Amino acid sequence: MLAKQEKEKIISDFETHAGDTGSPEVQIAILTRRINDLTEHLKIHRKDHASRRGLLQMVGTRTALLKYISKKDVSRYQEVISRLGLRK
Repeated sequence: MLAKQEKEKIISDFETHAGDTGSPEVQIAILTRRINDLTEHLKIHRKDHASRRGLLQMVGTRTALLKYISKKDVSRYQEVISRLGLRK
C-alpha cells in the first residue's frame, strides 16, 4: 500500500496538467510502484497466492494502459517506459 505522500509525489512527477490524477501516465506509474512493492513481498512470502493473483491483475492492467498509449502517441509511450525503466 502506498503512503499518501508517496502517491502524491508520483502523481506530481507524471501528471500532464495540474490536478491530473487519471491520465494513463499517472496510472502506469502508480501501478508500477505497486507491482514493485508486491514483487518484493512475494520474494519473502512465496506461498501467498492471493497476492500473486493481484499482482498478475495489476500487470495486465498496466499492459493494457501501455498498449493504449502506444496506439495514441508513440513518443509518450517511449517517454513513459524510459522514465519508469520498464523495457531493457
